[in-house]
Amino acid sequence: MKLSVSDNIKKLIPYPPGKPLKELEREYGISDSIKMASNENSLGPSPKAVQAITQALANLHRYPDGSCYYLAASLADRLGVKADELVFGNGSNEIIELLVGAFVSPGDEVISSQPSFLVYQTMVQAQNGINRVVPLKDMRHDLDTILADINDRTRLIFLDNPNNPTGTVFNRKEFESFLSRVPETVIVVLDEAYVDFVDPSLQLDVRDYLGNNTAVVGLRTFSKAYGIAGLRVGYGIMNAEIADYLHRVRQPFNVNELAQVGALASLNDEDFYQKTLSMTRDGISWLTTEISKLGCKVFPTHTNFFLVDVGLDAKLLYNKMLTRGVIVRAMNAYGYPFFIRITVGLPTENERLVKALAETLEEMRNG
Repeated sequence: MKLSVSDNIKKLIPYPPGKPLKELEREYGISDSIKMASNENSLGPSPKAVQAITQALANLHRYPDGSCYYLAASLADRLGVKADELVFGNGSNEIIELLVGAFVSPGDEVISSQPSFLVYQTMVQAQNGINRVVPLKDMRHDLDTILADINDRTRLIFLDNPNNPTGTVFNRKEFESFLSRVPETVIVVLDEAYVDFVDPSLQLDVRDYLGNNTAVVGLRTFSKAYGIAGLRVGYGIMNAEIADYLHRVRQPFNVNELAQVGALASLNDEDFYQKTLSMTRDGISWLTTEISKLGCKVFPTHTNFFLVDVGLDAKLLYNKMLTRGVIVRAMNAYGYPFFIRITVGLPTENERLVKALAETLEEMRNG
């Protein structure tokens, strides 16, 4: 074949999907492994979502509602916004893609931080835009340097708050000072995938900025606190004019029927939501104490995951943990070669993780 492919596409590195859990177990000769690497909800899906999806299976011959009408109406009522200020996607990833597709032309610039969610830079490169990447400062977004990097080609600024992978946040005063200095030609995107886990006193409220001269878009997801990552449902909260442009570039049936049904049921499962938050808070506290006893540095977090400086080769530790049936995330690719990232699990999973980590650290230190 003689394909004509632009350099920006040729240079893209595909997202490396992890092996299925069963395949890892077969490869390592283990069973009953636990996955604490992908920031999923260890409680599983909302029981109400499972029930609603089961009932909806008979309608799979129908196309989904292209407007997400019932989900939009329910969510708008809960948030106190208008339905036309919401855009739904196949995960919040798709809202990122829609924003870049609608507002970034070849040669335009987008600012993001490093490390942060890798999809920002991938989507910009695919659009033949220019990524301006600002390193974190003390594991937090360096808002001053981001401001200094804005120019007349800047179209979007992505700020994941809390940041992934560090779990840090900036406060309202910091954000509003930053926002007051951003030109009106730039859209500021607050990626709040983990906002449910943030203490209410530290949460920003994107609804306060929908009428701001400098546009602010909030991104949220049902994958974390609501426990339906496998359905891929995310949404953006934004000014209706911005939403209108995103609808012009999105696919007409981008959120499937079961995803809509599951998200709506999850939204109304308050018991499950509160149980998730309680389990996460307790897990963070217990794991911080126990892992610190092992001589590791545990970083404070405002999410359902946290970073740990193990002081050893994280990739090697990851592989050794695998042999014990515990999957964590090595942070070498993020520029933290001695760090791992751990998702809070069920109490029994947390206990098993600490035991496996203690054994692995002892083995590596003695070796």
